[in-house]
Amino acid sequence: MCLRRIKTYCFDPKNENSFRLSLIDFDHAGTVKEAELRNNFNIFWIKKGSGSYSIDFENYTFDSEVVLFMEPGQVFSVESESIVKGYWLSFEPDFYCIDTLNKEISCNGVLFNNIYEKPFVNPTKEDTAKLCFILDTMVEEFTKKEGASAHLEMLQLLLKQFIILSVRIKESHQSFKNNSKETLLYKDFRLLVNQNYNTIHSVTDYANRLGISPKSLTKHFHRIGAPSPSELIKNRIVLEAKRLLLYSELTIKQTAHSLGFDDPAYFTRFFTKATQKSPVQFRSEHQK
Repeated sequence: MCLRRIKTYCFDPKNENSFRLSLIDFDHAGTVKEAELRNNFNIFWIKKGSGSYSIDFENYTFDSEVVLFMEPGQVFSVESESIVKGYWLSFEPDFYCIDTLNKEISCNGVLFNNIYEKPFVNPTKEDTAKLCFILDTMVEEFTKKEGASAHLEMLQLLLKQFIILSVRIKESHQSFKNNSKETLLYKDFRLLVNQNYNTIHSVTDYANRLGISPKSLTKHFHRIGAPSPSELIKNRIVLEAKRLLLYSELTIKQTAHSLGFDDPAYFTRFFTKATQKSPVQFRSEHQK
């Protein structure tokens, strides 16, 4: 690997994970071994390069410019990677609250907390120029002397601008009509499931919260080519089950209870039907 520069800027030197920006630049394609996710939000902007990443047990391959978004708790690994130029933004939930930002720009369920779609966007040349301007300005702000007026607020504003533009890019590529009744209902349902999958498993219960009948809910999803409500619920529970089985010390019984299953045997049947592997088999085959 011929390294030219990996430059990292941190908002708080005493807590590097609070908010940081890394600029990656190689003479020739190389692998960024330090990219290990912790309990924070991460944005990887690969400007030039290719690779294959595993995110929540799904493989995503890219060979052109791409911006990837990941939230705390997601399972991430590099299957292969050949990067020439890129950026890595990482911030803790305490630095910038995505839930608060979501009320303003609806990024939650589009870029973050969206396990149902590809976790990346593909910017155009025009988009790239705008994103570069934001990050160049961010670098300037990072390099200001300690105690600069409104330093935190400026960095948060620039991060917000980067996310807003990324939301627009993502929505411009979506096949669903962004503001249609069906699409808005679909987004609301996904967010509701993401917040309650470990306590609510019934389509009827979710439909009641949304003020619609289960039958109508299913019809709305069918119109936009979305998976059925029951499928979305199942997929979210299975994903969390996989995370817990591999990255926690919970027993199968404890895992079942944490996901809202009173009967561990029923959880085992549910998981086995969805994955063709029992929880014990899945854990033993994937743990190193």
